[in-house]
Amino acid sequence: MKIINKMLNKLTYVRIIAMGYLAVILTGTLLLMLPVSTAPGEKTDFLTALFTATSATCVTGLVVADTSTHWTTWGQVFVILMIQIGGLGFMTMGILLAMALKKRISLRARGLLQESMNYMQMGGIIRLVKRAFLGTILFEGVGAALLAVRFIPLFGVGRGIFYGIFHSVSAFCNGGFDLMGRHYGKYCSLVEFYGDTLVNLVLMSLIILGGIGFFVWSDIRDNKFHFKKYMLHTKMALFSTVILLAAGTLLYYIFENENLLAGMSGKEKFLSAAFSSVTARTAGFNSIDTGGLTNASKLLTVVLMFIGGSPGSTAGGIKTVTTLVLVVYVWSNLRESKGVNIFHRRLDDDVIRKASNVVVISLLMAVFSVIYICFKQPALPVEDVMFEVFSAIGTAGMSTGITRDLTLGSRIVVILLMYCGRIGSMSFALSFTERKKVAPVQFPIEKIMIG
Repeated sequence: MKIINKMLNKLTYVRIIAMGYLAVILTGTLLLMLPVSTAPGEKTDFLTALFTATSATCVTGLVVADTSTHWTTWGQVFVILMIQIGGLGFMTMGILLAMALKKRISLRARGLLQESMNYMQMGGIIRLVKRAFLGTILFEGVGAALLAVRFIPLFGVGRGIFYGIFHSVSAFCNGGFDLMGRHYGKYCSLVEFYGDTLVNLVLMSLIILGGIGFFVWSDIRDNKFHFKKYMLHTKMALFSTVILLAAGTLLYYIFENENLLAGMSGKEKFLSAAFSSVTARTAGFNSIDTGGLTNASKLLTVVLMFIGGSPGSTAGGIKTVTTLVLVVYVWSNLRESKGVNIFHRRLDDDVIRKASNVVVISLLMAVFSVIYICFKQPALPVEDVMFEVFSAIGTAGMSTGITRDLTLGSRIVVILLMYCGRIGSMSFALSFTERKKVAPVQFPIEKIMIG
């Protein structure tokens, strides 16, 4: 044990986090390969188990085997446990266990937790963890109870309760896994519930709550509904979330009104458009056929999947605040403003630099992945490959249906993208490049032409 502690002390926080998620994925893979996890008549090879474990731990939702028909109840329990661990973060779960055992939380553990939750300061981190845990239990519990009200009449008491819990956890953690394939056809997601007000509103609420971030909850709890008292991060997260949800709903309604929404009632059109806008930002469910979307809707979905949810949340993507930082930065430069200002506050240069790094690294990874898959599988439409890749790196879990058609190499690429998307593309890069030593000298500056 002492040897392990010494080894961990030599590692940076980023590398420990990366190794922690990898350990959860490999453990989940082994559990899914157990005979008790696979349904009779189905076979589970290592790659299928690894793909599913990665997708669950990284709260993505992409699957190569239908969750409801391929896995037994035990297998589904393993999947939802991985989703819960991946959603809250393995460090958060570890700290909660330590607190339950009344163990002392060391300063290094607090620093690691701060990095894992992407929190701005070490002070108050334990209180944030407690609030995150209690909030998660509350939201998931209420969501499960409401969903069970709909599922029990359809699937029976036992299965209805289990389905309520499973889909509530999956939605709150932005996991995107569902159990409807047994009843309505494999890989159908929630298409049969496109007009169900209760199911749609509950799942959308859970996805949004899980995607705005634990820090935002805490800030709202402390300051209630006094927007002016909120921290800048909370203001930016809420503002960008509202704008993206409203714009996404309107654009889906316009793009699909004569396509997938044709023939629906006004209420069904609104629910379908709103659900598509909410779930595209890393949740992974779908209430309309994703493969049948217009090209405009597919491109819109790609953009929303790439942006994702807010920092310090269960969602993936480059994050809403990151996007808003860059938008404000560009707008400030166009206006030749002094400093980058928003909500009467000036953004630090390091924040802008980090936001730029996150976007560029994520885009480069996505572009090279699209090129690789298109080269290896030229028969696949490039727009579907792009959709799959951005879904993986944004841990969105939506697919046009090509996931099962991917070859071994392509599946490995998608697995790596899901892993990078969960720990953060920049964190993934830093796990290989981060060094504690800083160069004592700098190279001279020379001007170049841009634009």
